Amino acid sequence: MTTPLTLRPISVTEHRDFIASRSSASFLQTPAWAAVKPEWRAESVGWFRDASSLGSSTQGFRDGELVGVGLVLHRQLPKLKRYLAYLPEGPVIDWSGDDLEAWLAPLVAHLKTQGAFAVRMGPPVVTRRWSADQVKAGIADESVRRLGDVPPLERSQEGACVIAQLHELGWQQQSAEGGFSAGQPQFNFQIPLVDEEGQPRSEADVLSGMNQLWRRNIKKADKSGVEVNLGARTELKAFHDLYAHTAERDHFTPRPLSYFQTMYDALSAEDPDRIQLWMARHEGDLVAATIAIRVGTHSWYSYGASSTEKREVRGSNAVQWAMIRHALEAGAHVYDLRGITETLDADDPHVGLIQFKVGTGGQAVEYAGEWDLPINRAIYKAFQLYLARRG
Repeated sequence: MTTPLTLRPISVTEHRDFIASRSSASFLQTPAWAAVKPEWRAESVGWFRDASSLGSSTQGFRDGELVGVGLVLHRQLPKLKRYLAYLPEGPVIDWSGDDLEAWLAPLVAHLKTQGAFAVRMGPPVVTRRWSADQVKAGIADESVRRLGDVPPLERSQEGACVIAQLHELGWQQQSAEGGFSAGQPQFNFQIPLVDEEGQPRSEADVLSGMNQLWRRNIKKADKSGVEVNLGARTELKAFHDLYAHTAERDHFTPRPLSYFQTMYDALSAEDPDRIQLWMARHEGDLVAATIAIRVGTHSWYSYGASSTEKREVRGSNAVQWAMIRHALEAGAHVYDLRGITETLDADDPHVGLIQFKVGTGGQAVEYAGEWDLPINRAIYKAFQLYLARRG
């Protein structure tokens, strides 16, 4: 780090404008996400390079040049005015250097003054990648149980450097399943929408990368007359009804309608193109519905629902293909299908979701995961015991 960094709270406008100036950042680090998590006290923080060392070009900037931001969510412990300070899939800083302490020390010092007993963050740094063919072969191989058992297509030097530095600085890596909140997935499945030279891929190229079943299902949905359209906010109730049906069928706990209404309002107020509702209908019946989010060049499939009836018309494939095509048209570099588990055991019930995503021909991507830095070790230990008892 050539110049010192300072950190202070920043305005929502400063935070939003910085995110807009970057190629991409996680939607969980946008200031709008604070409104989606009202049970957490939110704070926007910014890193500044020392103005005195940057010359006259930064005159007028009280603290120098804004070079990084973070959305911090403070969650209070029961009966104590102490907080877990959480930066989901963040902060938005330069992770490529070899002096992370210069970035993290002022953050920790500030959060300590805010009553944090620990800091949790999720560096948005890739550590390993696997091709769809590698994942498919791993599922077919009885000796393979986890993604980590398969030699990766690529190991990231930047990711390895970040992990080594975090260990040296006393941060502790968390298991993917645990967490004070739901936690963010360490393994995602993504479709690259640009080639190795950074040039946009064509629809035909992306489609040809999918397996035969996906291509056949997309064609079948089209032949069956499935129509996919962008939905309005008023259609969130229809989405939620189908989502609740999906939750009952697939045995997960659904979020309430109010959660999606809040998310839609908050993200669309920040940027009208940030969140979209997609609806797939067959002869007037809603057969699949999804929520997509985009920040800069990164597009996410965030939530999905599908009907048990009319599954043969392949509404889920049709709506995904519509979202992928829209992401391509919008100039996205990545279409992110979000989390997968690490299991490749063919007998594991989670493997069906992986197989669905693998069919798109993308890549399994491992991130650095979530990391904690205990500030008050006694309270942090009690917090871990509380979590263990809870689940």
